[in-house]
Formats: sequence, structure tokens, C-alpha cells
Amino acid sequence: MRPDCLVMAAPEGSLRKRKVGGAEHSPASPPSLARDPADSPARLHTGTFWLTRIVLLRALAFIYFVAFLVAFNQNKALIGDRGLLPCKLYLKNVQEYFQGSSGWTAWTYTPTVMWLLDWSDMNFNLDLIALLGLGLSSFVLVTGCANMILMTALWALYMSLVNVGQIWYSFGWESQLLETGFLGIFLSPLWTLSRLPKHTPTSQIVLWGFRWLIFRIMLGAGLIKVRGDKCWLDLTCMDFHYETQPVPNPIAYYLHRSPWWFHRFETLSNHFVELLVPFFLFLGRRMRILHGVLQILFQVILIISGNLSFLNWLTIVPSLACFDDAALGFLFPSGPQGLKKQVLEMQREDTQRVQPKPRDRGCLVRQVVNISLGILVAWLSVPVVINLLSSRQIMNTSFNPLRIVNTYGAFGSVTKERTEVILQGTVSPNASAPDAVWEDYEFKCKPGDPWRQPCLISPYHYRLDWLMWFAAFQTYEQNEWILHLAGKLLAGDAEALALLAVNPFEGRTPPRWIRGEHYRYKFSLPGGQHATQGKWWIRKRIGPYFPPLRLEDLKEYFKTREWPLPEPPSRHTH
Repeated sequence: MRPDCLVMAAPEGSLRKRKVGGAEHSPASPPSLARDPADSPARLHTGTFWLTRIVLLRALAFIYFVAFLVAFNQNKALIGDRGLLPCKLYLKNVQEYFQGSSGWTAWTYTPTVMWLLDWSDMNFNLDLIALLGLGLSSFVLVTGCANMILMTALWALYMSLVNVGQIWYSFGWESQLLETGFLGIFLSPLWTLSRLPKHTPTSQIVLWGFRWLIFRIMLGAGLIKVRGDKCWLDLTCMDFHYETQPVPNPIAYYLHRSPWWFHRFETLSNHFVELLVPFFLFLGRRMRILHGVLQILFQVILIISGNLSFLNWLTIVPSLACFDDAALGFLFPSGPQGLKKQVLEMQREDTQRVQPKPRDRGCLVRQVVNISLGILVAWLSVPVVINLLSSRQIMNTSFNPLRIVNTYGAFGSVTKERTEVILQGTVSPNASAPDAVWEDYEFKCKPGDPWRQPCLISPYHYRLDWLMWFAAFQTYEQNEWILHLAGKLLAGDAEALALLAVNPFEGRTPPRWIRGEHYRYKFSLPGGQHATQGKWWIRKRIGPYFPPLRLEDLKEYFKTREWPLPEPPSRHTH
């Protein structure tokens, strides 16, 4: 397809006609490109998006790489054959639910390539999907080259994991990555693996798809806040956020102690960026670039101040569609063989072309595909817009199984105190004995040991740690997987222990009893008594979360849920 064959891909502020001194000049005698004293092209023209596409694709590939890396490292223990919530059992339940219906019904309810694979070794299937995703995303990240086939494969592979991931993949950023990845398919040429595919210019429809995405993400996040928790209206939410967010980092420890007026400023700034700035997208190029700068700056601040998985990194991706080649040119070297030089030459050819070349069949097909994409996104946006306008707005919800257009939001309510579930084990024969020594298990990143410094892991993500945050302000009956985890710890299960940072029974026989204790946590005061002792946290016991349990106590519980019973330690067989 030719660079000028798509109406929808024509540069913003077309290069084909320019006004000079109030009169239109035809491209037969185009104005020369501006040149610097060294007689080399000085600046890229505005309105083209060749370099934008490269930056977008590489940024998206980076997020895919992180997501598949998390999947490879954690999925076997979470949803594998003997995982906390086995995906094979989930798929069997889906089959049973649609018994008597065609196989297509189950497919559309849970779209995943798992339906095509052998279920006898789900761990292999999960690793295969993750490794394929890692390989493809690495290629795009390193080379900057992609086509529709590669991007479709990445999207389908990740969707296959999300749709069998159950609660572990229930976060808003999973749907956000799938929607972003779906748009990324149409950002690319069909076959060509070139960073500058001259016959496939970046579609304006796709670019506006990304802009529509970031508009809904930010506005949805802003509206859910002002509708969801009065602390966003009285400007006090940031008094609590740093301490009570799911997985704080070391910087949050210090930000929590900021002056009250700074927290009020933060909250007002949040409302400005989420409720007002999104409308800059529709006010022309300069305001659109300002929107992109402000949104990226906002996301960087969020990245610095907390471990929110790859959410904020991912939110930067659609913001990049606000910048054209002229705005992003500084990211690329100006050498004679560089991409920047090639784009300058393509822009020069475009200004010197007397008449556009006739559109061929490939151009027409591409145009039909892009228009169809626009119609699809517009149609699927109807319930999303209705939700945005509703006083009963719900966040992080998909209205279609492919998660092409979704609702978004974050921190619609802010918890005012932090509670944690601490898992403890003892080798004592009697859990009630006064001399029973209970030892704490430590998770990878969530608060536990008061002396342990908060971690800094974004964009990486520990799914179990995040779910433990939710479990702490719910009950274990609402989170049955936590008893499954307890049973695996009683058996010394290696896969489950790999999800933790510290096993207090390492090199010893697993505990006889496991219990869950409920604690209230607060940051220590920097420079205060507890901080000088090395404590980052001050904790106080609330009470039991679940009572002491032995492996045999869980046997019937496991059986009714069809969970594989962990192999008991040898002493339990005597």
C-alpha cells in the first residue's frame, strides 16, 4: 500500500497544500524544507506519525514482555495443574455450565487457545503461552518491527491467559492491556516487518482509537473518585493513600508524611489531570501534545510513589498517540542512515508529489479495515459511555468477552487504615499450648516483618501479594484460595513456597499447624522511636483471621472443591 493511498492516513494538516501569504500553493512548487546552517534538514514536519508508531509499538511490546514474564514465573503456582485455583478445573466448570450447547458457546464465553490444547499437562501449556509471548514481545521491543500477525498473536496469547486466570487476572490493567493490544494490531502493516513500512502509513482512525482509550481511562478514573468516596471531594484522600495502597514502596513511606497542604494540592492536581486535561485531546495539536505531556508526567509520579504493577506504564502507551513525528523526533538520532533522516525524506517526497497516485486494491482493503475498526470501537463504546455518564458508574468492567472496549477506574474508594493477614506456622503438637512458637511466612513484597523495607518492583507484579491486600479487609470465607495456600504450606509444597519470600521452616519439616492472624499496620514516623530501631512499620494485632488448621482438617474442604490434596509430610502418616 502506498504512503498516500489512505484518506484516513493522510497527515494532520495535510502536506499536499500549503498556504503561503494567504494563497494556496500546489505541490508542483512546494516550499523547501527548512535547513540549518550545516545544510541538513532541521526539523520534521508536523502531522505525520511514522516515528510515533515505532515508539507506540515498542512501548506496547515492553508491557507485553513484563506481563508474560509475570505469567511465566507465577502462573504454574496460581492456575497450574496443582495451582491455588487450577485453570483446568475452571474450564471444566465452563464446559459443564454450557452442557448441551455447542462448543462455540463455551468458546465465546471464555475465549482462550487452551480449548485447543491437551489438558493433561496444564503447566506445560501455561509455560508455552508465556514463552511464546516473551519471544514475540522481545522481537518487537528490540527491533521496533511488527506486523498484524505478530500483534494478533501477542493479543490472543495474553487474552488466553486472562480468560483462564480467574481472580488472579481480575485487575483493570489486564483488560486495559488487551484493549491497547487490540488497537496495536491495526497500528501495524499486514505482512511487512519494517520499522518504516512506506506502503502502510499510520492510520488516523487507529491513532484516535488510542486517544479515545486514554480519554476514557482518565475520565473514568476521575469520575469514579468523585462519585465513590467523599474524601476525594473534601481533598483528604491523599492523607491515607500512600500508607494504605496495595503495595507501598520506600518513597511512599516519606510521601505519607508530607504536609497537609501538599496532600490537598495532590488531590486537586489529580482532579485536574483526570477530569479536565482529557478534553485537551479535542483542542488541536498543541493542546493534544500538552495533554500527552501532562498524562505521562502524572503516570511517572504514580510509578515513583507506589507499586501499581504495570498499570501506569501501560497508561503511558495510548498517551504517546498525542505526539506526531515532529514532537518525538528528539528521541531519534539524526545520522544519515537514521530513521529520522528517512522520515524527512518521505516527507520531502510527499511535498514534491504533484498528484496522488491512484489507490490500488490493497489500499482500499486497508481503508475498509480501518473504517470497520472505527465503527466497531464506536459501537462497543456505547455501553461504556452510558456507564461513564451514570451515577452508578462501575469501573474495570468488560461488556464483551474479547475485552475490546472496557470501563476503567482506580481508587474509587480509599481505605483509611491498613490491615494485613500474616500466615504463621508452628511445629508444636498442640496449637493452643502457651509455649507454642509461631513463625511468620514472609511474602515477596507485601508488608509483614515491620523491620523489612518496602519493596520497589514496578512494573513487575506479584499477584498473590496483591490479592492478600484484598483478603485483609474481607474474610477467608470470601477468599477460599487462602485456605488452599495454607494447606500447601502445611505440606511444604515447593510451587506455593516459590510465591513467598521467606519460609521459616526452610530445611526443616513443614509445620503441623497454620493460622492466619489479622494485624493493623501503620508507617513508623521517620526519625521517631520506632524508625530509629529500624522499623518501617508499626503493627498491632486485631485478632485471628482463620483458626489454627492441620492438613487433615482441610481434607474434606479440598475434596468438595476438587482441589488436589497436597502430599502430606511423612510424620503425618504415622
